[in-house]
Amino acid sequence: MVQVCLNGPRGAADGTAVPLTPETMAQSAADAVAAGAVDIHVHPKTPCGQDTLSPRVLAVTLEAIRARVSVPVGVTTGAWTVRDPAARLARVRDWSVLPDHASVNWHEPGAEEVAAALIGLGVGVEAGIWSGTDAAERFAVSPLGPRVLRVLAEVTDTTAPEASARTLLTTLGAAHGRAVLLHGEDGGAWPVLRLAGRLGLATRIGLEDTLLLPDGQRALSNAQLVTEGLVQHGWARRSS
Repeated sequence: MVQVCLNGPRGAADGTAVPLTPETMAQSAADAVAAGAVDIHVHPKTPCGQDTLSPRVLAVTLEAIRARVSVPVGVTTGAWTVRDPAARLARVRDWSVLPDHASVNWHEPGAEEVAAALIGLGVGVEAGIWSGTDAAERFAVSPLGPRVLRVLAEVTDTTAPEASARTLLTTLGAAHGRAVLLHGEDGGAWPVLRLAGRLGLATRIGLEDTLLLPDGQRALSNAQLVTEGLVQHGWARRSS
C-alpha cells in the first residue's frame, strides 16, 4: 500500500503545490489516487492555514475529498492542533462527519484516550510510533494495541534514516500483529520509502513528508511524488 500524505503541517510558505483548502485538497487527492495512491492522509486547515480538529472544517474537508475519490481518508489528531489533551479529546468526540481513520501519536499526552474515543466512534486508528521517543515501548504494553488499524512507524531522523528505521522496527517487534506502514520525512523520506519496499511494508509519500523528488528537484504535486514513490518502492516492478 502506498498512502499519500497531502499537506501535513506545511503552509503557504512551503509553495503553491501544498493544498490548503478543501477544494485544493480534493483535487490533489484525486490526482494522487489517479497516480496510484490507495489511501489518503490529510490535515484539515483553518482559513489561515493552521491544522485544526474543528468538526465543521473536518466535515467540509472530508466531504470535498470524498466527492472526488472512493479510497479511505484519514486525518491527524496531532497534539499541536489542540494543546490541551482534554480539549483535544472533546474535539474528537464532537466530530459529526467521521474520517475512515486517524493518526494518533503514541508519545503525546492523552494519546490512548484519543485512540479509545476514535475506536468507540468506529474510526480506525493509525498508531503513530515516532523514532527517538518512547512510543514503541508504550505501544507494546497498551491494551489498545491489538485494536488499532495499523502502526504508522515514523522515522524522524534525517541523518541516518535507514538505521533509525531498522532500530524502530526492531523495537516495535510484533506490533500486536498489526500491519506496519513505514515512512520517513524530509531527507529521510526516500531512503525509508525504499527500505519499506525492500521489506515488503506499506509506506506513504506526499508533500507532508517531502517537498523534493529523489533527484533533489522540487516536486510539482502530490501526484508526481506518488508516481515516483511507486517506482522507488518497487510496486511498479512487482505488478508488471
